[in-house]
Formats: sequence, C-alpha cells, structure tokens
Amino acid sequence: MIATLGEALVDMIEQPDGRFQACLGGSVFNFAIGLARQGVPTAYLNPLSSDTFGARFAALLRASDVLPAAPAPSARPTSLAIVSIDAGGAPTYAFHRERVADRDVSAASLIDSFPPQMALLHTGGLALVPEDGATLGPALRAAAERGALISIDANLRPLVADDLPRYVDAVRQALRQAHIVKVSDEDLEVLGLGAASLEQVAEALFHESSVQLIAVTRGGRAAALVSRHFVVELPTPDGLALVDTVGAGDSFQAGLIGYLFRNGVLTGAAALGDLDRETLRGALRHAICAASINVTRAGCDPATWDETLRFGAEWQRAAVDA
Repeated sequence: MIATLGEALVDMIEQPDGRFQACLGGSVFNFAIGLARQGVPTAYLNPLSSDTFGARFAALLRASDVLPAAPAPSARPTSLAIVSIDAGGAPTYAFHRERVADRDVSAASLIDSFPPQMALLHTGGLALVPEDGATLGPALRAAAERGALISIDANLRPLVADDLPRYVDAVRQALRQAHIVKVSDEDLEVLGLGAASLEQVAEALFHESSVQLIAVTRGGRAAALVSRHFVVELPTPDGLALVDTVGAGDSFQAGLIGYLFRNGVLTGAAALGDLDRETLRGALRHAICAASINVTRAGCDPATWDETLRFGAEWQRAAVDA
C-alpha cells in the first residue's frame, strides 16, 4: 500500500462570470485520488473536517477506494484556496490555512496511522511549510526506518510563506530525505534553479541526499525523469483540448508512482536507483498521459489506469501516422 500525507482543501475556482465553483482539491489529496484511480491501494493519513466540505472529501475517498486512516474527523474547518485562472489556463492561489482540519494532527498520530506493509509514503505541497516541520520530519524518518520509500512533490507555494527563505530551506531539507522528487519549472525558479540544465538540477538534488529519481515537468512543453544513471526526456502531446491545468502535476505524479508500483519496482532505494532506461521511459510516458487527460477536464479529475493506457496507445499511433 501507498500512504499519503498532506493537505485536503477546497479550491474556490473563479468562473468567467465572476462566480466561484467549489472543487475538492489539495495537492496530496488530489494525488491520493489519482493514485487510487491508477489501481494502487492507497491510504490518506490526515484528518478531514466534520463540516460539509469534510463530508464531501470523505465521500470522494470512499468512492475512489482510498482508505481514510485518521481515526476521527476534526472539529476544525476545511482548508480553502481561492483560485484564479489566467488566459492560458494556469491557476494562481490565495490560501486560508490557519487552524484547519488537515493540520489538526501530530507526528505521533500520523505514525500510528501508517498502514502495514507501506511501500511508499508520499507528501509535498503545503505539508512542507516550516511551521509543520515538527510533524512532517519525524513522520518521514519513521517511514524510512520501516523500509518505505519517500516521494515528495515540491509544489512550492510562495504565497503561503511569511519568510520565503525559511520556507525554501524547509522544502530543501525535506527533499533531501526523499527517494523520489518531483519539481516543476515554477518550483525550480523558487529554488534558485530556474536557469539550470537537467544535469545541474540533478547535481543539486542528488547532492548529500537519499534521492534516486527526479521528475521534472516543464509545463505544457516536456517532462523528464533523471536517475543517477540516465536522463530520459519526452515532449507532451500536441493538440490537447485544454480546459485548465489544476491538478496536472498531481495527476502526473500519480501516473508515475502508479506505473512504478504496478510494475513492481518500488521495492527499495537500490532497485529504484537501478531502473533501466526503458522502464524510465515507460514510466515517464504514463505520467505524461495521466497529466494530459487531466488538463482536458475541469479542475482536478484524474485518469484511471485504463484511460491512461488508451491515451498512450492513441498518442503512439498519432506519432507513427505523423
């Protein structure tokens, strides 16, 4: 099983007429739903609110066959993000995250909720803020001590930081504990690596860390997987009917981890580091396909395993015909 640790928040997405549509989201929650739709046994560790939104989150977990691991709902409210979409479909966020349900948790309670035979623990996004370091750090160390791999999607949100350098330092410290890291081109800008080549990004993230595999997404242009032995890069499909990019990175990571899990390679850091080029290429293609499907849908609506395979086959046929 794969466990997920991080925010569940409601995206209040601005519509063209000025109204707001409430969509269930949050980077880690989106990933959990996406991973379960990829056919992977998945647990969500953070508590949900006892409010109306919390009930909707709980219903979505049940509908997606995600195990809710928290023993009881929280009396605190659900986190909110106000989302504005620009002309290119890219979202900007304003967060409301003080004394909210998904942060109503301790390191001890998270560790107690770890599922047995946990192959991997995934986190990232708003869970990486320095104020939550006393919760996150012990949980990551406990998971690694139990033999689980650690996956982190940096997914930096500078608007949540009162002290940006402190926030960036907390993210860097967390990334050093991971075995799989995902960063976007926006993340690299905040980390001071915006002009870096893939090789330079790899040098920075592999240095004095547990990292074995780095996923780099370049918006709608390309994506790459970098191991300590290989660099694999692929373009994204042309001609997508873009709706918005909400949850695209979460869907990408769910596709990536789903592919690796279902192909039986999430057995340890050494095996992960020794993946051959063809396995990396297959994982990257699958992740790109999962993200591509999501951007043709409103909000975050991740693809299933079968949908992702069908999209990949159609993409391959289109490339051959061209």
